[in-house]
Parts: sequence; structure tokens; C-alpha cells
Amino acid sequence: MHRFIRSAAVALALVFPGLAAAADYPAHAVKTISPYPPGGTVDILARLISGWLQEKLGQPFVVENKAGGGNNIGTEFVVKSAPDGYTMLLVNPANGINATLYKDLPFNLIRDIAPVAGLIRVPNVMEVTASFPAKNVAEFIAYCKANPGKINMASSGSGTSVHLSGMLFQSMTGCSMLHVPYKGSGPAFVDLIPGQVHVMFDNLPASIGHIKGGKLRALAVTSTERSPELPDVPTVAETVPGYEATAWFGLGMAKGSPREAIDRINAAVNAALADPVMLKRFADLGGKPIGGTPEDFGKVIAAETAKWEKVVISSGAKAE
Repeated sequence: MHRFIRSAAVALALVFPGLAAAADYPAHAVKTISPYPPGGTVDILARLISGWLQEKLGQPFVVENKAGGGNNIGTEFVVKSAPDGYTMLLVNPANGINATLYKDLPFNLIRDIAPVAGLIRVPNVMEVTASFPAKNVAEFIAYCKANPGKINMASSGSGTSVHLSGMLFQSMTGCSMLHVPYKGSGPAFVDLIPGQVHVMFDNLPASIGHIKGGKLRALAVTSTERSPELPDVPTVAETVPGYEATAWFGLGMAKGSPREAIDRINAAVNAALADPVMLKRFADLGGKPIGGTPEDFGKVIAAETAKWEKVVISSGAKAE
């Protein structure tokens, strides 16, 4: 009888691998894929939430960086992974933007990634190398127009919110800047800090240490309200009315992953967003919690994809 039960369990696991995976989830290590190199906001958040999940769920949560293709290589890796709950994607603004920016993606994020949990929403920050002559947005616009084609705008990659925030700024101000894409914010800082490139509209979490350390100068934040972490830094909209761009982050798994795994991670993430210590860490990065159900995060993904579709089309942004 016991042999029959074991045989039946093995047969069920072969036919329905998600069933076995969900029975005691997580039963072994989970991968969190950061589709960017170390040093940027996506990587910072992947490590922060993975550390929490490892502590609370009792299994290793290992961050793997799979950079390249404007975020698409790491995303495709998760899409094509086994839908067993053991590979997660740190979903980020580029996922929503790339749906329009790239015409031949081998996946569709909304169709192929199951939303798991929303993490935080953060402003981007318009920052320049410390030696740049402009001290505010108005001076930057004046300098840009007086020196057409001479300002190099770094980004963490084509199609990122960092790139599109700069493109939106260009379209609303008439500034002309040369876009210089990097494979993540970390590599961009290597050139931005010494002034080989001049400006970046980076996600605040990756930049705030450089700003507070005096290596970069923040001209403005891209949200509609000032950031509590940089209260003296104005918004872009204070100079360019109507300008707004924020970055959003969360977790996803391959479509078809066990609902039990999704719900377990979702509950743990919501617990993190209610924990005072974790909330402080997110706030220190300039982040405001998203939280909610997997379906709530799915609505965020859909809304952001629709929003940035309009920006990509109106700005004429191209994948580079």
C-alpha cells in the first residue's frame, strides 16, 4: 500500500510538477533574477527582498544577475524557466516600456509572467556630475539650448525608465542630448561621476548614496512631490509643468507557477512592507510601498505598460 502511494505521488509529480513544488514551498533554494548588473536599483531591491524572504521562509533566496538586451535577457530567462515557483523576476519599469520599444520580443510580459507582489514605487532623480555648470533645472535647460548636442545623457539601458524619463524631458523642453546607454546604473556611474557623461535621470535608490556623498548633484526629482529623502531638491515639474515619471518594482514568476508559491511569496512581501525596519530601509531608498494582492500588482503592470506606450510613441524613442 505504501509503495502504491509513493508511486502515485511520483506519477502526479511527473504529470503536474507544480503540485509537488507547491506542497511544501519553498523546499529548496529560490533564484531571484536581476536583469541588470550589480550596483543599480533593480539589483539593490533584489538583494534586499531576497534577504528578507530567506530569513522568513527558511530557504536560500539567491540573486543572479542576467544583464543585457535592455532587461530582456533576464526577463526571457524567467519566462522560459520551469513554472515551479523557484525562479523569480525582479519586475521593473523597463518591462512595461519594452513592450512598445521592442517590436520583436520573444515574450509578452503580461501574457507570460505571473504577477506575484508589488514592492515599491520610487522617483527618478535628474542628476549631474558635480562639476557641471548648471545648478538647477532652469539653468540646465538654458545651458542645453546654448550648447546643442554637447550634453551626453547616460542611462541604465535603452528602454529603461531612466532612458524614457530623459526622453520625456527632452520632448517637453526642446533640449537636445546625446543618449549614451549603459548596461545598468553601476557602469553608468563610472563615467557620470568624473564627467565623461553629464546627466542621468536615474532611479533614486541607486543614486542617493552618490548624491549624499557629494559625488553627484541632484537637480530635481521626477515625481509630482518632493522626496522626503531629498527635501531640498525640487521636482522637475516645478520648472517643467506636467512632467512626471516614477519607477515601480515587484516580483513575478513564469506563467503557470503554483498559486500556493505565488501566495506564499506575496504574503511574505506584504509582511516586509509592514515591518518597521524594512519600511525604513525602503524609505531610505526613496521608496513608497505598493503591496496588495498578485492581481493588484498585475494591474500596476498593465497600467504602466499603457502609460509608457504613449511616451515611447510620442517621444520617438528607439531601442539602441
